[in-house]
Amino acid sequence: MLDSNRLFPAEGAARAVAVKLYDVVRDLPIISPHGHTDARWFAENQPFSNPAALFIQPDHYIFRMLYSQGISLQSLGIPDAAGNYDADPREIWRIVAKNYFLFRGTPTRLWLDYVFQYLFGLTERLGPDNADEYYDLIDRRLKTPEFLPRSLYDQFRIEVLATTDSPLDTLAAHSAIRDSGWAGRVIPTFRPDAVIDIEFAGFKENLKKLGEIADEDVSSWQGYLSALRTRRAFFRSLGATATDHGHLTARTADLSLREAEDLYAKIYSGTADAADAELFQAQMLTEMAGMSVEDGMTMQLHPGSVRNHNKALYEQFGRDKGADIPAPTEYVRGLRPLLNKFGNDSRLTFILFTLDETVYSRELAPLAGHYPALRLGPPWWFQDSPEGMMRFREQATETAGFYNTVGFNDDTRAFLSIPARHDVARRIDCAFLGRLVAEHRLDEDEAFQVVQDLTVNLVRKAYKL
Repeated sequence: MLDSNRLFPAEGAARAVAVKLYDVVRDLPIISPHGHTDARWFAENQPFSNPAALFIQPDHYIFRMLYSQGISLQSLGIPDAAGNYDADPREIWRIVAKNYFLFRGTPTRLWLDYVFQYLFGLTERLGPDNADEYYDLIDRRLKTPEFLPRSLYDQFRIEVLATTDSPLDTLAAHSAIRDSGWAGRVIPTFRPDAVIDIEFAGFKENLKKLGEIADEDVSSWQGYLSALRTRRAFFRSLGATATDHGHLTARTADLSLREAEDLYAKIYSGTADAADAELFQAQMLTEMAGMSVEDGMTMQLHPGSVRNHNKALYEQFGRDKGADIPAPTEYVRGLRPLLNKFGNDSRLTFILFTLDETVYSRELAPLAGHYPALRLGPPWWFQDSPEGMMRFREQATETAGFYNTVGFNDDTRAFLSIPARHDVARRIDCAFLGRLVAEHRLDEDEAFQVVQDLTVNLVRKAYKL
């Protein structure tokens, strides 16, 4: 099903170099520093319940495409906002198989075909005629010890796997993993959106809970900041090395103490308007950068997604159900207050992501090519594709180089797709480097060093792993 030279250049000289480079990195360990897998899988180490629950229901790439063609989320067994769902797993699988053609030319197809072939030995293309055969074979395999979460973690050669977690999370699963004695490294990531974004569901209650679990009076600005510091320290105690921030914009601010206190009073009392809410998030990015200088946690910013664009879908099914849409994002002016304060501080590692490819060469690469604190994250979400990765390398490398980037992260809820996603990234990097060597723009011995740096070394350094 899958050609061994997929994604490599068609041109002979560049392809030959790419093949040699890939041989060096193909079996290097996977470092997954940012994702959304469930830590409970590894804490409990129980069999995955069925193929649909493993492949379909966690993966918004899949059900988003199907929904766009008029297939209801109910029929795919996607839980509603209350966590309820009612769909037969085999019927869900049949729906996907019948509509597998929808994924032609997409990275989702690459990922799924990789998993089917390399994990389950299925090389005949999925379709309605073999849907049950696929389902039965996968279902049987999932009941074997080799397909328990911890066993798969080891088979995938994962060195570290980071989850993404609310500041209100008890991290009980992470504690259980630590206490179990298992050698796998699954660590949390601090994602404070629930107590920074006033439009986040239950924001007022979230602030109250933050104060309770941190034992701080969050009615005051200083108490609120102290509570966040306390939670960050708790995350670090369970292995966290990074924070993550999902703001709509990259705007930052540097308010005076009095201005920040007055603004927070509006936020806490519920009297803030939309402008106040945006300014508060801007100020909090700068505050979070300052805390990262203090405690050493790498900071990530994922702006530019208009969340929950489909109101009806959001009301019925809640957050993260595939209705988030990219929007233009401005970085140069937006980040200036934060960078004026911390951009020259070598203690800060601040990784920028984007959904707006128009800013790669115009804004992001020049910024990261100057400020010591800045690094560029890999193509993310809608750009996590062969074309998106190649565009990133072509547009960012000329100004930021390779060493102001941080390798690859898979950003996935679909556990089995992790090796497939990393394999695509490695192949595209090999293809890009192979072309540079063939065009005599890079010596071959340098390409061998760069490809290893892009695969493991830069990510270890950026995320302090």
